Amino acid sequence: MAGVGVKLNRIFEKKSIAADIVGFTYSIIITIAPVLLIIGTILLMGLVLGFNKADYLTRELFSCTILYTFVFALLTVAPFNAVLSKYMQDAIYEERFQDILPCYYLGLAMNMALTCLLGIPFCLWEHFAGGVPVFYVFCGFCSYISMTFVLYSMVYLSICKDYEKLFAFFFMGMAIAFLMCLFLNYYLGWEITWSMLLSLTAGFFLIAAMEFAAVKRYFRQNSNRYRPVLGYFKKWWQLVVTNFFYIFGLYVHNFVFWTHETRTVLVRSFVYNQPYDMASCLAMFTNISATIIFITNIEMHFHEKYRNYSEAVIGGKKADIENAKKRMFRQLSSELMNLVRIQFIISVVVYLLCVIFLPRLGFAGSVLRIYPCLAVGYFILFLMYAAVLFMYYFNDLPGAVISTLSFFIATLIGSILAMNLSEIWYGAGLIGGAFVGWSVAYTRLRWIEKNLDTHIFCRGQLLKRGNGPKPSGLVYKKYCPDKSGV
Repeated sequence: MAGVGVKLNRIFEKKSIAADIVGFTYSIIITIAPVLLIIGTILLMGLVLGFNKADYLTRELFSCTILYTFVFALLTVAPFNAVLSKYMQDAIYEERFQDILPCYYLGLAMNMALTCLLGIPFCLWEHFAGGVPVFYVFCGFCSYISMTFVLYSMVYLSICKDYEKLFAFFFMGMAIAFLMCLFLNYYLGWEITWSMLLSLTAGFFLIAAMEFAAVKRYFRQNSNRYRPVLGYFKKWWQLVVTNFFYIFGLYVHNFVFWTHETRTVLVRSFVYNQPYDMASCLAMFTNISATIIFITNIEMHFHEKYRNYSEAVIGGKKADIENAKKRMFRQLSSELMNLVRIQFIISVVVYLLCVIFLPRLGFAGSVLRIYPCLAVGYFILFLMYAAVLFMYYFNDLPGAVISTLSFFIATLIGSILAMNLSEIWYGAGLIGGAFVGWSVAYTRLRWIEKNLDTHIFCRGQLLKRGNGPKPSGLVYKKYCPDKSGV
């Protein structure tokens, strides 16, 4: 994402209020704008069509369908995207552009296979056990498949740094979905939730189709070399584990509380805990600005220090390497501290606004009692993920695996224990898990700083690895002639 840092520096170097607004807007576009567009479209649909006028069961069924679509689409994409992203970056660096489409097709096939493996049995159960109409179940399944396709293809366009086009795809898709729901409800007389679900499915499918077309335009040649892609899953398995446990850890505390006595079971299929899930959503959006701040700062400031160190390693003197390393880690510490300070201020302000205004919008009681603890947990969680991303810079994949795995395990155990506490402490499991993950990640970064020379200069190999018979261990043989002088 070096190109992002260059563009942001060009924007902010003008040092004006207008430039700051443009830079902040661009930072949102390259980070969380797609999510905000989808959420905004759903809220606008509900407001215009009168979603609250629908009966309770219909509203809850629609909400659960959308919830499961997003959560399980993210979980099914998580094991693939990190490795495939690595393969694509290496192919672009080596100018093997003809190998991109095989990577895209094979990854998509594996992703869709896992998606269907989870989705089809659930949809069959939803229809036969829950009694949900076939059309509604099929529409929900298509929404799930389309969202998985969208999330999968986003990685390829992100690597191509085409964030503006990606934002345009989401904007057009959600605009079409909104207009379609108005047509279905007002002109054809469809029921509100049916109109919204079908329209969102069409919007997701349109976004996926435009992303697919963009990938095809970027990469026209196909080498049909699929085996090297599979080899990357074996070589870079740590990326699979890291990404999966981070995404799984984001939701594992919700899954734990779906077994709590306060849970709701809908049509014998959907399980959820509305107060806890709503509090989690609010807590996540309270701290979502950390993503914008971190990506913006790391691309504008840290990437330059990292590049200077890399250039010093390639052709600099020992003193140049040491100075570049010190400047790089000073910048790393500075970025983490700036993230803590700025995000803390934003989180406190957002928290106060939520406490003041949410009760007037109907969010009170259990939701606001659970919310504070979860807000703290997500604050620490985003700091942990920032440290994990720094590990990627130094190719410390074992450290990333340990950090995310410890976060997942601690969150799971902590959430199970927190179920026995009062409501205000329900989020203690997430706080404990995020703190454990952050502690491990920070300790690992300090270890990298102390052992960076070994990490950089002692990982090469004199002989190329390969499969075959082991060569002889004999390296030298002295010739000794016999007594006859032969």
